[in-house]
Amino acid sequence: MKKILLIAVVLLMTSMLVFAGGGKDKGAAAGSGEAPFIVDLKTLQLIEIINQDNPAKVGQLLGNQLRNPNPIERTWQCIVWVFPENFVDVTKYTHVTVTAKYFDADGNELAPADSMSQVVFLYEVADSDWHGPSAGPGPNTPFKEGNLMGFSGMVHKDRGSRHGMNRAPKGILIQRAQDRRVLFIELTSIVFHNRNYDSGAEVSGSGPEGS
Repeated sequence: MKKILLIAVVLLMTSMLVFAGGGKDKGAAAGSGEAPFIVDLKTLQLIEIINQDNPAKVGQLLGNQLRNPNPIERTWQCIVWVFPENFVDVTKYTHVTVTAKYFDADGNELAPADSMSQVVFLYEVADSDWHGPSAGPGPNTPFKEGNLMGFSGMVHKDRGSRHGMNRAPKGILIQRAQDRRVLFIELTSIVFHNRNYDSGAEVSGSGPEGS
């Protein structure tokens, strides 16, 4: 009887080890796959916003500028960049990392903190909803996250945030939040990845697919 119980215990322990090993392998696989796609910021175009009361009314493209040329005038003012055509197939990536810098009226860089800005990806840019729900994704705003570069934010970290986009976005916007010192915002990186991005690694930049 004791021998039968000993065999049963051994079998149970073996099964538990196999199960645990399987879970570990699955977790490792989730972080593998496509190499991170680093968006070539030289391909982005800043877009003119011609009506701040209806910010989705847009004018001409202002060229490859990564910092707003005119100071921000109000809380939640939008700065929008348009992606090139044939943008990357974002469905191959589960996460996105976005980084930015902030500057005051004199052009001095501000130390990152909470409540400086939020970042939003847009399926469509012209004449479309840029705000979406107060929190979480909307029909035209599949990704929205606050505290960009702040202590409570996640999207600027290497592990990034899960983006949930089912097709390529047409643009990205950054809005100033409650911190009124922020008058200029500079977009510094956008990376799509599968939780396998390492900002310290030597990785060459990437442009739109097919370029």
